[in-house]
Amino acid sequence: MRLSRLLALLLLVVISGFYFLEKNDLTPEQAVQNINTVVEEKKNVLKTKAMPAKRSIIPLEGDLYRWIGKPVKELSAVYGKPAKEYESPYGYQWLVYTQSEGQYIQFGVKDNKIASIYAIGDELSLEPIQIGQSYDSLKENFSFTNEVTYSEGLSSYTFKLKDEELRSRPLVKITDNYFIQLYFDSFTGKLSSVRVLSGDILLLHRPYGMEYRGSLPEKPSFSDKEWNKIEADMEQQIFDITNIIRFNHGKPALKWDETVSNVAYLHSKDMAQNNYFSHYGLDGDGLKERLAAEEVFYRSAGENIAAQYPDAPSAMHGWLNSKGHREALLKDDYTHLGVGVYRFYYTQNFLKIQ
Repeated sequence: MRLSRLLALLLLVVISGFYFLEKNDLTPEQAVQNINTVVEEKKNVLKTKAMPAKRSIIPLEGDLYRWIGKPVKELSAVYGKPAKEYESPYGYQWLVYTQSEGQYIQFGVKDNKIASIYAIGDELSLEPIQIGQSYDSLKENFSFTNEVTYSEGLSSYTFKLKDEELRSRPLVKITDNYFIQLYFDSFTGKLSSVRVLSGDILLLHRPYGMEYRGSLPEKPSFSDKEWNKIEADMEQQIFDITNIIRFNHGKPALKWDETVSNVAYLHSKDMAQNNYFSHYGLDGDGLKERLAAEEVFYRSAGENIAAQYPDAPSAMHGWLNSKGHREALLKDDYTHLGVGVYRFYYTQNFLKIQ
């Protein structure tokens, strides 16, 4: 239909051109130039109508959002060297910036551009969103739904959220290519953290059920050495985010314990390699026996485990929203923490040593 409209337009312009040639006493060369100019203008109008520009579906004003899609060198020019650099299990790198005891921000860098942001804590510029904001107020502004769509080339995807996922971590489309996950504390009904990510990273994480037409991107593969680095980095993220959560709940910070971290790692590895999920190993040993085997002395201890979460921040969110795990995460008495990650199995071992 657009082609027929264009042909009709061209015919009209040609007729008009010869009319103006006679009317305004133009030379043939001037008339042709006039016709070419008008045709190009009309073609551009039709093209603009047929291919609308990328648009912002949700107006976001906070300073953090402006970094999405920007070159990483621009981030470095403003914030300087990151406090930490972590590898992810999806082929991109996390740059960590913190400005207070209660604030933690990770910028995900892919192809030298900011493709994701995870942020938790206080004094974050996320307008019109605020950490601590109620679920009901955000639902009113963002209209949470059980289905969110995304298109990439000829492929189309529909993320299907279960009711529990809609309540605890709804997904909102903010532009044609970017999304925001809102992580809620289901015990308080308030927002605890946010993650902004591109559609291609969301497809790699696959945090929700999905229906799609086309193809899914392949997840990257890693050597054992590369996995060792990724796992160690996820352990540190869990440790860092744990202390941010504790700080924001008025709890004392925990100290890292390397021996206990190794105990936790071996339990995560055992669960992954032997395909089970339990606080007790296949030999019947629990945390008490595992700590005793490494001659760890303590006054009290607790353990959190998780499996198949896409990464460290998502595992932390799962623990925060589970009653027993939350109690261990926020217990006043604990003084030390060891974290062990093997592939997508996660273990936290808490200890009171003093």
